[in-house]
Amino acid sequence: MISLEAKNLTIKYGKKLALQGVDLDVKTGEIISIIGPNGSGKSTLLKALSRCIRPDDGEVRLNGKDILKLNNKKIAREMAILPQVKNSCSDIEVENLVSYGRYPHLGFGKKLTRKDREIVQWAIEKTGLLGYENRYIDTLSGGERQRAWIAMALAQRPKILLLDEPTTYLDISYQIEVLELIKELNTSLDITVVMVLHDINQAARYSDHIYVLNSGKVYKYGKPKDIIRDELLREIFRIEAHIYKDEINQCPYFIPHKII
Repeated sequence: MISLEAKNLTIKYGKKLALQGVDLDVKTGEIISIIGPNGSGKSTLLKALSRCIRPDDGEVRLNGKDILKLNNKKIAREMAILPQVKNSCSDIEVENLVSYGRYPHLGFGKKLTRKDREIVQWAIEKTGLLGYENRYIDTLSGGERQRAWIAMALAQRPKILLLDEPTTYLDISYQIEVLELIKELNTSLDITVVMVLHDINQAARYSDHIYVLNSGKVYKYGKPKDIIRDELLREIFRIEAHIYKDEINQCPYFIPHKII
């Protein structure tokens, strides 16, 4: 079953084509990563999938329905998005931030119910933030802060989670911490994940399938073992590398040795 799909998606910024004829199919329960060089259209595609950008041509369908014909609350109950740049007051407490995830489920003027607060607490617990409820966001480490944002998205109880470069600006230990959390949420809660990643090895390690964008088009799509090849690294990322197989995680990885 396809839960999210884009067909012939085309988006322009002025005269520049940001996306051109992009097709994407996301099946329920998958982790999909979108990779590509800078300016290839990765973040634009994620914004189009979440209806933050209206396409010039083509359409995005959520569970078979045109996303432009769905109201905001309906979308927010099905899908949560975490942009790369988040806007919030630095003096907000973790519990308050996470509670924002319940707003799509509230009626006009209604306050959080007991059930809503239980879901907020569940999201905090799921993301390993018990004991942090009264901490201010700006006092958290990078990894803790990212987990707090993921907890807010989780409190929406979404079926699909869209993440724009969730590991950006994080130390490597926090990067792995966040990606392991995403994988655990995918496995234990059957949440479908679509994320933009810069690190190709991390995409190979944590994804069921990978979309490679180049100049606004889909260059290639497939399983990590079929994507991480010499020609991809040479043609798209302009490097030559030694490619290996991680026997523990059964995924490919590479070590670059030359810029082309």
